[in-house]
Amino acid sequence: MADSELTPRMLRERAEEALRPVAQRRVELLAELEQVEQELRPLVKRAVEAEVSYRRISSLSGLSPTTIRAWTRE
Repeated sequence: MADSELTPRMLRERAEEALRPVAQRRVELLAELEQVEQELRPLVKRAVEAEVSYRRISSLSGLSPTTIRAWTRE
């Protein structure tokens, strides 16, 4: 069937079908990231207490200095 013969409903279904696996992967990765951040928070706090520089923590973790500060204030 040519694209010009597709109904709007068929176009929506195709778009959702293409979107679904990538969107699901994103949801799963966000959940995993949340778990990793829970593990990382106390380690970041400990590193700051041990006087590891924010720059070094940032380079190791990918966290911004602002996030590091926020996490150590909690």
